[in-house]
Amino acid sequence: MKVKVLLSGVCLGLCIAGVNAQNAPKEHLKSLSADGIDNTISPKKDFYNHVNKKWMEAHPLSAEYSRYGQFNILNDSSNNRVRRIVTGLAATNPAPGTDAFKIATIYEAGMDSVRRNALGAAPIQADLAKIENTPASGMTDLFLWMHKNYGSPLVGIGPMEDLANSNEYAMYVSGASLGLGDRDYYLLNDKRNKDVRAAYTKLIETEMQLAGYSKKDSKRIAKNVLKIETLLADSTWTREESRNIPAMYNPRTIEQLKEAYPAFPWDRFFIETMGIETPETLIVATPNTVLQGNTLMSSLSDREKKDLYLWDYVSSAAPYLSDDFADASFEFQKVFSGVEQQRPRWKKALGVAEGIMGEGIGKLYVEQYFPESSKIYMEGLVENLRNSLGKHIINLPWMSDDTKVQAMKKLNAITVKIGYPDNWKDYSKLEIDPSLSYWENIHNAHMWAQDRELEKWGKPVDKTEWGMTPQTINAYYNPLNNEIVFPAGILQAPFYDPASSDAENYGGIGVVIGHELTHGFDDQGCNFDASGNMVNWWTPEDAEAFQSLTQGLVNQFNAVEVLPGLNANGAFTLGENIADQGGLRVAYTAFLDSQKQKGVDVTSEEAKIDGFDPIQVFYLNFANLWANNIRQEEIRSLTTGDPHSLGINRVNVSLRNLEPFFKAFGITAGDEMFRPVEERVIIW
Repeated sequence: MKVKVLLSGVCLGLCIAGVNAQNAPKEHLKSLSADGIDNTISPKKDFYNHVNKKWMEAHPLSAEYSRYGQFNILNDSSNNRVRRIVTGLAATNPAPGTDAFKIATIYEAGMDSVRRNALGAAPIQADLAKIENTPASGMTDLFLWMHKNYGSPLVGIGPMEDLANSNEYAMYVSGASLGLGDRDYYLLNDKRNKDVRAAYTKLIETEMQLAGYSKKDSKRIAKNVLKIETLLADSTWTREESRNIPAMYNPRTIEQLKEAYPAFPWDRFFIETMGIETPETLIVATPNTVLQGNTLMSSLSDREKKDLYLWDYVSSAAPYLSDDFADASFEFQKVFSGVEQQRPRWKKALGVAEGIMGEGIGKLYVEQYFPESSKIYMEGLVENLRNSLGKHIINLPWMSDDTKVQAMKKLNAITVKIGYPDNWKDYSKLEIDPSLSYWENIHNAHMWAQDRELEKWGKPVDKTEWGMTPQTINAYYNPLNNEIVFPAGILQAPFYDPASSDAENYGGIGVVIGHELTHGFDDQGCNFDASGNMVNWWTPEDAEAFQSLTQGLVNQFNAVEVLPGLNANGAFTLGENIADQGGLRVAYTAFLDSQKQKGVDVTSEEAKIDGFDPIQVFYLNFANLWANNIRQEEIRSLTTGDPHSLGINRVNVSLRNLEPFFKAFGITAGDEMFRPVEERVIIW
């Protein structure tokens, strides 16, 4: 079974005791440096490289990375901090059953390659035998067992907030996930996608042989998996279609569900697999793919189904088995993303520990690395940005007064979460046993997390929960809670630095705040009202004007060739592009307001920072956020599957719509960064 999450994430964590913060090393990452500006490249020609070329030259890609940027620097800093926390726990000799003991045990099991290599595929043999030895009369039981334990073959089912009533949970039914993620990898026949399919086929064959299957049987399994996943891909929505949230909301009675998709054992699924009574009403998120899954459920042979289940199982367990499984996966990643070297073992082990127990580690992280002063500064900054966005909404020329009232109602209702959750997760029921194999403990943790999600069924939605751990280098907007969330991890330079100027901080974390606020009003967020419910609060005329403007932004990004013969996907990245532009405009207004309140004349000579005007510094630090080096394979992969634009386009395409940017750097008609007024798109 898979708890499908369409809009908001679910993170895992646990509570543990503290470590002495006084002994923690203190790092200080720098914000913008004037020495990093490359004056051989004019800001009027290519602003991104004007700001970032020297940084890129100073941070060449190592073999471990398919791309490396400012986010990676922060991730490395966070990883080093978390590593010290986790390894420090083991040194305290924590008592069995405590949260500290569980964290240390999981991490040490990930580091113990000697034991994992000695075990090889032994930890999965009993389950593989169960799949293989299931008679024809037991295939329905096997389907239910797979869903309960190891994946979501042919269909995905699980609870999530009801899009129409976000205070309650609804049961969603969706298509099965694809091993390669995106449908194009299966359906397009250009060289890139053929190479990816060939690498995926090799991965399946190799890992099935490592699991004990003959070369002949492994080839059969790979062939059947590719066949089934290709058929599912053929019914899967395109990336652009997947952004249509209202189209995902298709309520059906259980009787209608049984009639439309009779091949699935619905009552048994809910009662036996999920441990709940059969819901009277469900939401079908992707009808075509569910129908395809139903067709395959009734038409595939038992052998084909077993082969699919075998791969679902092995691919789930492989990261936690011997090194030869990791080596096989790495061979696939070399083709898929261009990476040349595996991540160090400690980074993998740390990632697993954080994935399972992230909030517990995060509690220690906050104690050591997130001062209360940063939270207070952020709270004030958010309110400045909220007020700024309100000004923009009120002055929009394309929106009617009636819709502005609803937009302001939503803006004022946005909940703000900064740093860390008020209520930490309780992991007392999670069992971690050092006598078990790494995979057995990981599976137990997954089952614990799944049970925790199912326990929410029938209860009100807990809107105090976080979808990210405090140490995460990211931020998010959740439309169902109408909330913006900023973990402690991102509150570092170049995003935020208490030692830096307001211009840098507003151009950094200020833009991030504006970005997340604007997500409440992008092409997906605009479907939800102030309470987080999917309600249309637009007049028809305003909705038409909004769609016309967003199409202009789509066209701007579509025009960018990211590699020879490959253009950016403006429709798929629309939400993030709206938020990038909105973040820039809203943060700029908030910055000017903050300086006015302080009595600072940003045009004065005294206000200059390292020889730059504060407004120039604002834009320079924004561009600095997106500095990165990236491999061509990763560019192709991200253009296919990432709703964010590439860093260079987040800077150069977005800025070319903003008149204050042109004025700050003297950009006029004839300059490559200039865009004529009639071609500019301003949404929020």
